[in-house]
Amino acid sequence: MYKNIVKRIIDFILALIGLIILIIPMILVAIAIKIESKGPVIFKQDRLGYKGKVYKMYKFRSMCVGAEKTGSGVYSDKNDARVTKVGKFIRATSIDELPQLVNVLKGDMALIGFRSPLTYHPWTWDKYTDEQKKMFNVRPGITGWAQVHGRKTVEWNKRIELNVWYAENVSFLLDLKILFMTVFKVLTNADNENVGETVSKD
Repeated sequence: MYKNIVKRIIDFILALIGLIILIIPMILVAIAIKIESKGPVIFKQDRLGYKGKVYKMYKFRSMCVGAEKTGSGVYSDKNDARVTKVGKFIRATSIDELPQLVNVLKGDMALIGFRSPLTYHPWTWDKYTDEQKKMFNVRPGITGWAQVHGRKTVEWNKRIELNVWYAENVSFLLDLKILFMTVFKVLTNADNENVGETVSKD
């Protein structure tokens, strides 16, 4: 019951409260982004969500417009010239993730789940095994079990294993544990830089 009903109710209420409390800071961030660089304030990106359904994930734009089309690829590190000055700050503080509260209200995401992958990276939907697809049995989250166990430093196959474990063991107490671990990770900015192409070549 928690996984399918209670969790969704809690997510909706907390996301709504979060947006109300954070609306002014979010407006200030939006103004800063707009002043520094041309382009939209919100970055929308296709992601794989619940049961493999594609949805638009929202983030505050932290890069220059068209950054994904450059030769630098999908990975970004602290020296990436595509990241704006405001972008560096909102990434380091995870403020860029706040618009995903709207995704939670819409039902695309949960507060805690798996970090939804791109539609083409680390691989396309048809390349996931039946075992790996089990992670899509819950809604993607702003944070999750894989995020508090390495975040961007973990190779994708391992991330998926962690996500599958979460999907099969989701509970209120586990979500509460992940929430507190996430707060620690954000405050210490731990594991928040890509360290390379975290896709196994084997």
